[in-house]
Amino acid sequence: MVSTTAAPEPNSGITAPAALADREPQVPAEQLVAELVPPPRFDAVRFATYVPDPHQPSQAAAVEALSSFAAGLGGPAAKNGGRRGLFRRAPRTPTRTTPRGVYLDGGYGVGKTHLLASLWHATDAPAERKAFGTFVELTNLVGALGFQQTVATLSGHRLLCIDEFELDDPGDTVLVSSLLSKLVGHGVALAATSNTLPGKLGEGRFAAADFLREIQGLAAHFTPLRIDGEDYRHRGLPKAPAPRTDDEVTRAAYGTPGASLDDFGDLLAHLARVHPSRYGAMCEGLTAVALTGVRPVPDQSTALRLVVLADRLYDREVPVLASGVPFDALFSEEMLAGGYRKKYFRAISRLTALARDAGRLVPAS
Repeated sequence: MVSTTAAPEPNSGITAPAALADREPQVPAEQLVAELVPPPRFDAVRFATYVPDPHQPSQAAAVEALSSFAAGLGGPAAKNGGRRGLFRRAPRTPTRTTPRGVYLDGGYGVGKTHLLASLWHATDAPAERKAFGTFVELTNLVGALGFQQTVATLSGHRLLCIDEFELDDPGDTVLVSSLLSKLVGHGVALAATSNTLPGKLGEGRFAAADFLREIQGLAAHFTPLRIDGEDYRHRGLPKAPAPRTDDEVTRAAYGTPGASLDDFGDLLAHLARVHPSRYGAMCEGLTAVALTGVRPVPDQSTALRLVVLADRLYDREVPVLASGVPFDALFSEEMLAGGYRKKYFRAISRLTALARDAGRLVPAS
């Protein structure tokens, strides 16, 4: 039986949940640098906690290759006399035949971020000498510090991990190509994850052919490491939960300390006013996100902002309870067939996992 009891009245003495649409965090530049560490979901992951699919040998091979990469950077295996393997430490002056990084390529849900965070943890260096951030966070750091200061800040690092590496516009292509070339020249090792091979970045998004030299320059910094497999978030699990009613979502938000409650349309409008690099700060401290009136997103720009929010909620393990259309109906068929399709499928996968986590917020009828 579906509950039909309304949410508490405003004068009932019960505190209303906060709204994400009321949050506009300001993040100082020094905080941006300090927060370049794996997010809470991946704080405790290690190579030993990654469970390779026995039907996908590339997953076990990736663990072995990345362990060797970490050893080459001074990880535990190197201390114990382990061999440095394929990714041994290169000279400080790189060449096109000696890539200074590893690039994890594969579909969504195969554990690329788990492996990237495990590499960060396995690299034997103080936290302040290794950095972990998303591509959006990296480009925003350059915007906050300036190009030269970003190079100076990161050039003393042993490792830079870039999650969700994508090029969505020509400006990012030139910026990141220049930045990574400078860092590699200073001896910084690189590791990145993406759903797109490095030589194919930007394809389907902008006139990538006009920036082919920049893209090829980026690709030259990396040795691609393919990881095959199915989305582990849904491997052997029941079908995604159906959307709740507006009343169920509202009551759950009122009954969950630390939860937020938003109309979906209001939240999308708010996302357009906040830079995506601040979405993580916007989600800090939330125990759950409750959304009413979820409906298909109206355009590509809105959809891409929603993808970033879904990633930040997933990183922080924030369950999402929603009414309206199911999450697999958020993006149009045209979007799911276009250049950003892999981002959209990742968002659907992660939001579905968070919706499954949110089931505990609604009492059984």
